[in-house]
Amino acid sequence: METLYLLVPMSLVLVALIAGALWWALNAGQYDDLDRPGEAILLDNDKP
Repeated sequence: METLYLLVPMSLVLVALIAGALWWALNAGQYDDLDRPGEAILLDNDKP
């Protein structure tokens, strides 16, 4: 039972850190354009 007093707050802090990282990534534009990097491989930009 004593370990729960340690593990529950630690897990809540971990969840808060993960949620904060996700929130930052969404606001920083990390997930704005998911198709362009995959299509860029297929485009041929080489000049003869």
